[in-house]
Amino acid sequence: MAITHLLDLSYQELEERNLAIKQERQKGVTSNEMKKKFLSYLKEEKGIKAITVFFTDLEGRLHALDYDKNFLIEAEENLTFDGSSIRGFTAQKESDLRLKIDWTSFRYAPADLFGSGKVLVFANVCDKDGSPYEGDFRSRLTRLCEELHASKGLTVNVAPEIEGFLFKGQKAEQSFDEKVGFELATMSGYFSSLPQDILRLFIDKFAEVQRCLGFQNEKDHPEVAPAQFELNFRYSGALDTADQIQLYKLLARQVAGSMGLTACFLPKPVQGLNGSGMHTNISLSKNGKNIFYDAQGKYNMSGAAYQFATGVLFYANDICLVMNSSVNAYRRLDPAFEAPNEIKMSATDRGSMVRIPIGNERSARLEVRTVAPDANPYLCIYALILAGLKGVEGEESELKKMEAAFSGNVKKLSGDVYTAIERFENSGFMKEIMGSENHLKYAELKQAAADRSPRNLGKRLKSGEILYHHEITNQLLWSDF
Repeated sequence: MAITHLLDLSYQELEERNLAIKQERQKGVTSNEMKKKFLSYLKEEKGIKAITVFFTDLEGRLHALDYDKNFLIEAEENLTFDGSSIRGFTAQKESDLRLKIDWTSFRYAPADLFGSGKVLVFANVCDKDGSPYEGDFRSRLTRLCEELHASKGLTVNVAPEIEGFLFKGQKAEQSFDEKVGFELATMSGYFSSLPQDILRLFIDKFAEVQRCLGFQNEKDHPEVAPAQFELNFRYSGALDTADQIQLYKLLARQVAGSMGLTACFLPKPVQGLNGSGMHTNISLSKNGKNIFYDAQGKYNMSGAAYQFATGVLFYANDICLVMNSSVNAYRRLDPAFEAPNEIKMSATDRGSMVRIPIGNERSARLEVRTVAPDANPYLCIYALILAGLKGVEGEESELKKMEAAFSGNVKKLSGDVYTAIERFENSGFMKEIMGSENHLKYAELKQAAADRSPRNLGKRLKSGEILYHHEITNQLLWSDF
């Protein structure tokens, strides 16, 4: 029997409320400014029973804790968890970490997926003394965006194109058998998915959930491969977009699970079919004006846009491991399937790492095609911004040196995880932007996953690259190795 007194809003009401909060975020309202408002609301709203608090670990796995509303109101300044239980966070001897809610991320949740009477927030991870935890890249992306806006008046706008596959059965990844492989939910795909096809029904439901959470959908469609999907949403600030990427994958899995299916974001789950990417569109704006646009520039792109692209391309192999953070991701970097593995920029060649899409003053942007959907969005966007800014802020002589490094014969990104790890470990740039401790931890985590997978992957997907994937397997299985 339904408990009718708990908050259970219609999708239209959810969309209206969540868009109103999103508009406040985009205006630059601070968490402290929103905190008083929402704590007061939670006290008054009797229909809310719990607050789901999200945070993300170093590899990009989303974690969630449900707090009783009354407890959270009283203990909001002292939310702690065991950091040693999260791979890549603290050691057992120094385990406690704190969560600091970002009240600008407040969202009303659809009751059919999360349960009645729940709202959602993201949190930044803090150390025991309350200072930002350096291993939490949501915190670091937050600070970077705030500093760029305060010191230079810059806003980083990001829009991802997140592809995934729909497979038959629930938890298809956890029960993966390499002799059988994954079973596609349907054979329909691009332009050939009929209204009542299971893929179309999944996309329709998923799109409705996105709308109600304020994603501002743009295009919802099957992708090139059978049972593949991509739901595009409007660009937003870098932090807001990273949160939405985490929600996108969570919502897709929830919707698929409710239909007895699995939504999968492995970069290459089926050999012989196109892989799944997360093309990441980036632009910079200043005082509301897109500084990547120039009506007189080549392809209508400004000098700043080309400088940003130069920085990204120069550091391409340094950041490759954070863009392609799993063993399976290197199956996708295959030239037979429009692989975006060439370190160059082009308006037309889809094998290029960076593409210049057709755009106008509002939409002019760079599309980084190399990013895989299982990347940590906070870390990946953080690295792309800082790489691009190296080009924007570089002297003319530095820019020429950068351009010379990838011009001439076309160079390619790392073709396997071992090469990517080695280049990452030797990168002074990545050590500089991540900090030496995080840099070491991240490399160790990726090496551990690689060591549990065959070095020569061959044509058939192997159990190790699936079962030891950071988004799929909990830590219990790791200890059994």
